Amino acid sequence: MNRAPLVLLYLNVMIIATCGLIYELLAGTLASYVLGDSVAQFSFIIGVYLFALGVGAWISQFVEDGVARCFVEVELGVALLGGTSAPLLFLSFAALSWFSVVLYGVVFLIGVLVGLELPLLMRILKEQMDFNDLISRVLAFDYIGALVASLLFPIFLVPQLGLVRTSLVFGILNASVGLWGTWLLRPILEEKALAGLRARAVLVIGILLIGIIKADNLSTLAEERLFSEKIVLPITTPYQRIVVTQNSKGFKLFLSGNLQFDSLDEYRYHEALVHPAMSLASSRRRVLVLGGGDGLGVREVLKHREVEAVTLVDIDPAMTQLHERYPPLAKLNEQSLLDPRVTIVNQDAMIWLDEVDQTFDAVIIDFPDPNSFSLGKLYTTRFYKLLKSRVTDQATIGIQCTSPLIARKSYWCILTTMERAGFVVRPYQVAVPSFGVWGFALAHPTPNANEPRLTDELSSKLRFLDNRTMSNMFQMPRDLVRVEVAANRLDNQILVRYYEQEWKK
Repeated sequence: MNRAPLVLLYLNVMIIATCGLIYELLAGTLASYVLGDSVAQFSFIIGVYLFALGVGAWISQFVEDGVARCFVEVELGVALLGGTSAPLLFLSFAALSWFSVVLYGVVFLIGVLVGLELPLLMRILKEQMDFNDLISRVLAFDYIGALVASLLFPIFLVPQLGLVRTSLVFGILNASVGLWGTWLLRPILEEKALAGLRARAVLVIGILLIGIIKADNLSTLAEERLFSEKIVLPITTPYQRIVVTQNSKGFKLFLSGNLQFDSLDEYRYHEALVHPAMSLASSRRRVLVLGGGDGLGVREVLKHREVEAVTLVDIDPAMTQLHERYPPLAKLNEQSLLDPRVTIVNQDAMIWLDEVDQTFDAVIIDFPDPNSFSLGKLYTTRFYKLLKSRVTDQATIGIQCTSPLIARKSYWCILTTMERAGFVVRPYQVAVPSFGVWGFALAHPTPNANEPRLTDELSSKLRFLDNRTMSNMFQMPRDLVRVEVAANRLDNQILVRYYEQEWKK
């Protein structure tokens, strides 16, 4: 075989490891997207994949004849199954009630096939290299491939190609290696098998190329089954999947499958979030808005004429630019993000708070719910202590805290965590038709016994809130009152576990 085995060693091992891990990262991301429960899903998927690798390695001992041919066949099998895994899982979730069976079945089969590949390749190479050298090089390049996959996946593949195209592209890469292998391994392949192997490789590549061409249609088809209204704007970013749906009455915004607002009733949510805190602040000159890149919270903040400067911090530029791509949002947020008083910062809020040297009179926090560790860190004692150092002594903070009815432990965990960070906290809730009973909180660095009151001028600008309604929001019914929970810290992230357990029900 001359130098062909060495070429396979250096390139194929890396490709096998890279593609295998990419497929599992795709499965984990899709599972978290459609099922939630991100911690458990990723844990189970990686566990099943590693177990399947062992099963595949064990099965390899039963391949006695035609090792090279079997290696190419397995490569093509990985290409077809792995390459179509993302669209297959998307469509399965939309159409099947037993999606988890398909999910773990696909993960297991990919793991078995990848687990078969390396032992077969090592058996092909054993006559060409010293055993110790063979093992060390195979394992070294296997781990390098895993590193390549872990770097490429979040930095380039998902933001640039999206989930569906990523799986299809790597499927083509696997199939191309299989096709290439029919030339590299030709000296030890049966001559009569060559034509069939090459034909199957070309067929697999053709199927996956069609998939890439139709990737947008596949994604839209799957998501249209998930959402009840027509999708008018889907965007994949390094941070999330943004989907806007529309019907004859309005539009809705979803982030990674979770509803963020409905244009029909969002005013209830945003008025309740913003105005109690703004009306209690002793000064409203400098306001900080964390999250809320849609500009709807900023719209409410700007209704206070004393506001001189608003800093909006949202990690995702696609969110703060969404009003430019979707004019109905610009109309709904009343062009708030174009107001000269507004400064937009696209950065992680925790990092930004740690670096900024500025204090604020009022803060509005409108982060997505804590359904992952990356979001959960924004609800920790560490985050709130940073925040406390960036507000004046008389500042007031308004924060959304998920539903105290559906996720009672999660709600009170957020409030308990703020108290541990040194804030004085007051709970309140409001009914938003799209969400049901929704929870908020007011937080103060120092005790503040005043009650929030709207001026007549401000009240005339609002659709939902008046002073009587705002007073009633602070009455917590018996089924929403405090329960004992632990505080959320960076090293335990117990809030994420509370949230997953409660919303899963």
